[in-house]
Amino acid sequence: MTSANSTSEYESVSESESERERDPESAVETARRQLERAAAHLDVDDGIIERLQHPTSVYRVSIPLERDDGSTEMLTGYRAHHDSVRGPYKGGLRYHPDVTEDECIGLSMWMTWKCAVMDIPFGGGKGGVVVNPKDLSRDEKERLTRRFAEELRPIIGPMTDIPAPDMGTDPQTMAWFMDAYSMQQGQTEPGVVTGKPPVVGGSYGREEAPGRSVGIITRETIEYYDWDPEETTVAVQGFGSVGANAARYLDELGTSVVAVSDVDGAIYDPDGLDTTDVEDHDETPGMVSGYDAPETLSNEALLELDVDVLIPAAVGNVLTAENARDVQAGMIVEGANGPTTSRADEIFEERGVPVVPDIIANAGGVTVSYFEWLQDINRRSWRHERVNEELETEMLRAWNAVRSEYEDRDVTWRDATYIVALSRIAAAHEARGLWP
Repeated sequence: MTSANSTSEYESVSESESERERDPESAVETARRQLERAAAHLDVDDGIIERLQHPTSVYRVSIPLERDDGSTEMLTGYRAHHDSVRGPYKGGLRYHPDVTEDECIGLSMWMTWKCAVMDIPFGGGKGGVVVNPKDLSRDEKERLTRRFAEELRPIIGPMTDIPAPDMGTDPQTMAWFMDAYSMQQGQTEPGVVTGKPPVVGGSYGREEAPGRSVGIITRETIEYYDWDPEETTVAVQGFGSVGANAARYLDELGTSVVAVSDVDGAIYDPDGLDTTDVEDHDETPGMVSGYDAPETLSNEALLELDVDVLIPAAVGNVLTAENARDVQAGMIVEGANGPTTSRADEIFEERGVPVVPDIIANAGGVTVSYFEWLQDINRRSWRHERVNEELETEMLRAWNAVRSEYEDRDVTWRDATYIVALSRIAAAHEARGLWP
């Protein structure tokens, strides 16, 4: 168990242009640059900005996993706590071989901004285990999850830190996690995690919420620029839970979704794909790249298609200094967390390509997680229709706040979004003060 505040590797450093051209950029580097850009537009105390550059704490745990063959493997898990001035830490748990401490810190920072821009009373957290979930049997994944829950038990809880599913985890993972925590507490605690199956306290609409919010924000942006949805073409990189739900929402809206991809490659139809016929990667792995479409492409080629809207909804750092000038889309709406590096962002700004950031576009996930948490602590479930209605209301409220800053300050969409978030976080820090 370690605190990241004391380690020098997280200190802010100035970098030359050549250093900034390097890719990939770490999540924490990107998050800090975005914070600094927003701070330049606001009169915020330097001490608050300095505090927000660092996580409150980072926990590292060793997890012994008994494999099905009887052997024991030691795995490493992390949980980063960034800021809790507005409420309990909130953020996903991912199982992925590339999980790092830096990644968890950066993603926890984004969760802080995401909760603030949505005006949700949570702070930012993130965690994960360094493991390839594809190498785990169902029983191994359950044993890993239950032991990870036990290792994190001292620092999680419905009023302290509330995990959720992320890459490599799902509602079943959250059900195991909640059960393990509840058994040790001696009572059922559904509010300790969100993203559970509805049968054990989960919320209807939670799984599709991040993709649905991407669709809502894309709809609003298309309307803002006075585009006709029926004449708007869309490409979606990453046809998993987020990308598939966004694509289907936009397909129903009347846009033409011409390309989608999974980890193995992309499919392209200039006349538009039937997104309800293409099963997403979570439903049937390999279905996207194996679908009978007029053309197949690489994931990299999809990013450079001549379309109106590009939605990178797979992983981080896919839009970089190397390919930003080759992107032909008229607009980018981020579905994944951190798909655009800082240098790529600057190139898009120079080129006049609007980029609507992840912290508002995919914030439907944490918003419905908040709804789920409310249902759990009040022991009263909501109808699916109510969840979608409430999500629509909250997304439009956030969009209007961001749009106001965008118009009043003549800044980028990303800067406007961070200005909204940072102003709320700074106000909370000012009100609470600094514990001596």
